[in-house]
Amino acid sequence: MTTDILHAKLKENFGFEKFRPNQEAIIKGILSGEDTLAIMPTGGGKSICFQLPALLFPGITIVISPLIALMKDQVDSLKANGIQACFINSSQTETEQQFYIESIVSNKIKLVYVAPESLSYLENIFNTITVSLIAIDEAHCISAWGHDFRPAYTNLGYLKNRFPSTPMLALTATADKATREDISQQLNLKNPQIFISSFDRKNLSLEVRPALDRVKQIIDFIKEKPNECGIVYCLSRKTTEELAEKLQKIGINAKAYHAGLNSEIRSKTQDEFINDECQVVCATIAFGMGIDKSNVRWVIHYNLPKNIEGYYQEIGRAGRDGLPSETILFESYGDVIQLQKFASEGLNSEVQLAKLERMKQYADALSCRRKILLSYFGELVMENCGNCDICKNPPAFFDGTVIAQKALSAIIRLQENEPLAVIIDFLRGSKNAYIFEKEYQNLKTYGVGIEISWYDWNQYLIQLINLGYCEIAFHQQNKIKLTPFAKKVLFEGEKVQLTTVKKITVDQSEVKEIKKKTVSNSLFETLRKLRYEIAKEENIPAYVIFSDAALRQMETERPMSDEEFLAIEGVGKTKLENYGAIFIKAIIAFQKDKPIKKKKEATTYKETLILFQNGLTVEEIALKRNLGTATIISHLAKLYSDGNEIDLSSFVSEDEISKIKEAQIKLEFPNALKPYFDYLEERISYDKIRIGLAIIEKEYEQNQR
Repeated sequence: MTTDILHAKLKENFGFEKFRPNQEAIIKGILSGEDTLAIMPTGGGKSICFQLPALLFPGITIVISPLIALMKDQVDSLKANGIQACFINSSQTETEQQFYIESIVSNKIKLVYVAPESLSYLENIFNTITVSLIAIDEAHCISAWGHDFRPAYTNLGYLKNRFPSTPMLALTATADKATREDISQQLNLKNPQIFISSFDRKNLSLEVRPALDRVKQIIDFIKEKPNECGIVYCLSRKTTEELAEKLQKIGINAKAYHAGLNSEIRSKTQDEFINDECQVVCATIAFGMGIDKSNVRWVIHYNLPKNIEGYYQEIGRAGRDGLPSETILFESYGDVIQLQKFASEGLNSEVQLAKLERMKQYADALSCRRKILLSYFGELVMENCGNCDICKNPPAFFDGTVIAQKALSAIIRLQENEPLAVIIDFLRGSKNAYIFEKEYQNLKTYGVGIEISWYDWNQYLIQLINLGYCEIAFHQQNKIKLTPFAKKVLFEGEKVQLTTVKKITVDQSEVKEIKKKTVSNSLFETLRKLRYEIAKEENIPAYVIFSDAALRQMETERPMSDEEFLAIEGVGKTKLENYGAIFIKAIIAFQKDKPIKKKKEATTYKETLILFQNGLTVEEIALKRNLGTATIISHLAKLYSDGNEIDLSSFVSEDEISKIKEAQIKLEFPNALKPYFDYLEERISYDKIRIGLAIIEKEYEQNQR
């Protein structure tokens, strides 16, 4: 398959001018029949790697996907691009399942999505269809070494034996070396090509904050972003509900999401978030896997994640459209203790405890956070990122030897028998009941650190733990023990470098209800509202129509012709036909109302008009101008609407116009063409609907005069 053909397909069907790193090589390997393992970060373009080959293969592409929401999301996106796809799972009725199975058998479907538990629905037709490609998404779920093990995935190894000559593609966003080897082995991949794309998501800012008054910090953060949606990940179900309730009380449209809620509530919350009707979701890690929502602008971790793989996958749900997005992680000592407990009680406890320790090291880091994340996945970089809190505010070091000596001496005086909080109380000379009960006030170093705040002592002790001078004995009620390195500080004169504790100023004044900021005077906001209205009419997520990145490009470039609109990233043939005219109309109207720069509308319409008046057919004009016939039809519709004397009667009959007019009234004048097409049961083409609407609009204007 030539590069030119692949690029043409990429633009025509998906609206992209060029491939992302590794996409083209992966696709070429699949088309040549090779098994492939692709490790690509969230938002890195995994779906294109199997969706584009599916269009070129003669048979069906089966996509194994873990979540119903993911299937629906991707099928909606494919249909918006004019690609026939479906999903089959237990949420459907038997009649629905049978309809899709018949469509697959009759070769009307190019891609079918199924959960691993639902493969049995296809078993009876495997002998009657050609399976050209098997794609296994979220493939890390097959490995117990991974961070999201799912037992049902372990049965997928039989597929390679069942279809030995069919190429298999395994995809995941996060997998270390052990997990990658396990995936290949369990899926029985034959000498697979392995592609590991860069994990560097430069558009994501990275920040870690101490968990001081988290709710207040989150509220202040969201108040500055009234039109931006985001996710707050929480460790417990209770926290998701409490946080959502607090946000709701001050006017933030927030919902809780966790596995304890019934499926109807979870589905409704997810749909509202996907469709921009809910700004904030407070969720456990059960939320978001595989969701293609491209305009999540921020992700906050209310608690420390249990491993770097999960953390990186979760923050990767922000900024999938490539626009700048923010991530914040709150860290507290209590989170570490709780996660240690969970990990020690679970499967592979030794591995999970080690991964949690790596996560904690990341959170406590004093060097570029992006370098730490990339090195974890085997990608080494020399330069600091400049887009994390450490790079933006490098820590200040000072000689903390005396502070370290005080702390380590206190641990000795307490006979290495107390947890962190008691050590701090002892250093600060606290007069609480526990101290007096144990008679710690009589020990020599009691109160030796009274001049340092409780919070600062907490941070200094954590630094000493990270530096290896002391450690937490998790199996002994989290008592703090000294390591052999402590002797060097106490008795051998070793110097200790600590960093200045960062203070977070917290305004304790009562939080008042948020007054929504409105930014209604920008073209981006105009187009965003238009996108939302169309999405509501078509009952699909707004980002499926166009991503935020596409709208930003429209705002910058102001496309006013089909050719210019088609040049927008993410605009393919189908989206031009379905949405081009209405968006171009909105851009032109905005230009007239709020001129920002002078730009002549392209002469392309006049060229089409002259050729049409000279007797050329639509097909001849399209061929002569090297444009699609749908583009020429849209030109004629606009020319007619603008008052040019042209005869469109040959394109659409009076009966068809009548039906289109009836649909317009029934549908309450939708902006997009797809609602008409669906209402008319696909019996009247998009071209005829476009022409018919132009004629109806002109008649209405004449009647109003």
